[in-house]
Amino acid sequence: MKLVVCSDIHDNIWALERALDSMRSADALVCCGDLCAPFTLVQLAESVAVPLHVVWGNNDGDKWLLTRQAARFGHVQLHGELAEIELDGVRIAANHYPTIAQGLGRSGRYDLVCYGHDHTPFQERLNGVLLLNPGELMGRFGKSTYAVFDTDTRTADIRSVP
Repeated sequence: MKLVVCSDIHDNIWALERALDSMRSADALVCCGDLCAPFTLVQLAESVAVPLHVVWGNNDGDKWLLTRQAARFGHVQLHGELAEIELDGVRIAANHYPTIAQGLGRSGRYDLVCYGHDHTPFQERLNGVLLLNPGELMGRFGKSTYAVFDTDTRTADIRSVP
């Protein structure tokens, strides 16, 4: 199973559009926050038909309207500050903040912990847990990136958006 992980879109709908061709081949998608405006969530939800799991970031301002827009789509699940999901036997936690992700990783409850916030692509194994930051989709501070996690190999590939 292929899981796409993205974060920090910050309403860069042009970078999102370029990434969507690759994202559509995923079996599920996790967004680690900072979509920002409801129209970005709508663009993402309309473009992928697979389960879409979203956690709040510090720049997701209009949570009421984001929630209303998400309710239009049966495959979108808003988790709040923390998502705890299991896909293909892999226990996954997602949140927005690196410090919280490190604590989640040390807990031993998960196989994969995803986060964003600092816009820096990063992955490391912590006591067998993969901590994964897909970087920023927006591309403001560097390359526009996202990650693909393979549940069979339990490895991630950080990819640049064309």
